[in-house]
Parts: sequence; structure tokens; C-alpha cells
Amino acid sequence: MLTTHPATASSDSPARPDAAWVDLFNPTADERSKVEIEYGVELPSRDELSEVELSSRVSEKNGVLFLNMPAISRGASLDEPPSPLGFVLAKAVLITVRYAQLRSFESVAARMSGDDGRRSGADIFGDLVDEMVDLSADLLEETARNLDVISGAVFSRDVEGGRRATKSNDELHETLIRVGSAGERLSRIRDTVLGLQRIVSYVSGRERDWIPKALISRLGTPQSDLVSLTEYESHLSDKVQFLLDAVLGFINTKQNDIFQVLTVISVVGIPPTLVASIYGMNFRNMPELNWAWGYEYGLALIVLSAVVPILWFKWRRWV
Repeated sequence: MLTTHPATASSDSPARPDAAWVDLFNPTADERSKVEIEYGVELPSRDELSEVELSSRVSEKNGVLFLNMPAISRGASLDEPPSPLGFVLAKAVLITVRYAQLRSFESVAARMSGDDGRRSGADIFGDLVDEMVDLSADLLEETARNLDVISGAVFSRDVEGGRRATKSNDELHETLIRVGSAGERLSRIRDTVLGLQRIVSYVSGRERDWIPKALISRLGTPQSDLVSLTEYESHLSDKVQFLLDAVLGFINTKQNDIFQVLTVISVVGIPPTLVASIYGMNFRNMPELNWAWGYEYGLALIVLSAVVPILWFKWRRWV
């Protein structure tokens, strides 16, 4: 889909030379060709937008800036990976190529629809950067709140019957999934923030005659915000790793408790089994066979041989 802002020319030409912003969303080959012919630029393909080396992410050709980065389409979903996003910033127009619906683009487009004044492509680029920085901050804040909830659940001190309640395997498994999901979401947010840092630094790091100085000065604010967002994301990543280690530690502790119980049961069961085996041999010269209270004596010995190890384990506080 091809959208232009502002739409001031005739409707029979979808790519308008006087447009300040040309937005290509999942463009067809015909739409790409029309824009390339109208504005005399070669648009990058989706594969080129997905390349990770710095020379492919930011470059300048014939006075036109080509800026690529990954963008989060839905911050709360793990089903969709970050989508490639491309900016082609020229003196007369801003061309964007994207393959996912982005909230920041919709916000800027809605703002422009109610604005009667003309805006340059550089100004619109600044608006998009501001919106994407705000979105990244909102996603980080949402992730931080989720981590606080998870942290409270992991380290809660729920007490049942005077003892701390033991979390079930299902609860630990669900918590582990939630921590992993938060880590994956943070990783995707970090890709977006780092991509924004690269393109903002590239645009503002060098003076160009056709880029207004007001835009360079304006980009200083999101540039400093991105630095703080990167530091905050690192803090949240450390917290995710801490929670992951804590949950795995609880799982290991739970497994150790299970092994301890099984070990105690097996040790407690050995002496009674030995006593029962001895008196189950029924040799002719066994004096207990002729005792009037031999059966009761054997039962009492079996019970005593089971109780004594239990009392020993409790005295040593092993159970």
C-alpha cells in the first residue's frame, strides 16, 4: 500500500512529487517502481533492509540518506519477529518502506491529517523518531511492570499451616515461561533502540546543507533519551537473568527436596525389610517360631526398626 502526506496533487498519480512523506507498506513491485521513477531513487529490498552490518544500515548516496533498522510491530506478542524498516531521506521527500503496522507511523499520520501546514520530510523524520522513542520507552516500562509482578510471585512468602507454601511444578514452569518471554521481548526492544541510535547519530553527526539545523538540534533530545533507554534495558536484562537464575534455583531446590524424601523413605524401609526377610526364612531351628508372642515380637521389631531411623533423621534435621 502506498500513502503520501500531504496529498495535494491529483489522485491519478499515487506517487506525488510534491509529497513530503511517501509511506510504502508491504509495497508491490508496481508501487516500488512508481516511487523510484517519480523520485529518482533506488529503494532497498526487504532482504537489504534486513542486513545487520553497519554499512548496510546507514549510508549516503548522491545526497540521499538510506537508514535501516528493525522495528517492533507488536510489543506484547512473541509470534511476530521485528520487521525491517527503511528510511530514504532526501532533500525534497521522506520515503519509508515497512512491512508491519507501526503505532508510531499511525500516530504521525493522524497528526498530519489534522495539520493544514506544510512540513518537510526532515521534520516528519524527526516526528517519527520521537514517536518511536516514546514507544520504546512505553514498552520498556510495560516490561518492567511485568518483571515486578513476576518477581513478587517468585519471592512471595505465602504461608500454609505455619510453613512456607511450596510452589508446584506447573507454577514454576509457568513462571519460567513468563521470565523467558520477558527476556525475548527485551531483546527485540533492544534491537529497535540500537537501530534508532545508529540512524539518529548518523543523521545528526554530520552537517548537511539540506538538513535544517533545527532538526539536528531537535535530534539531540531523542539521542540522549536513547542512551538512557539502553542503560535501562541493560538493567532490565540483568533483572531477567536474576529471575531466571532464581526460578532455576527453586526448581533445583524442589528436586533436591524430592530426592531427599525418596532417600529417607528408602533408608527407613531397609531395616524393616531386613527383619521381615530374616523371619521369613522359616528355618527349623529358629527359636522365635515356638514363642507364644513371636508374631507380636516380630511386628514390634519391624516397627521399631522403621521408627528409629525416622527419629534419627529428625534429630539431625534432615527432614
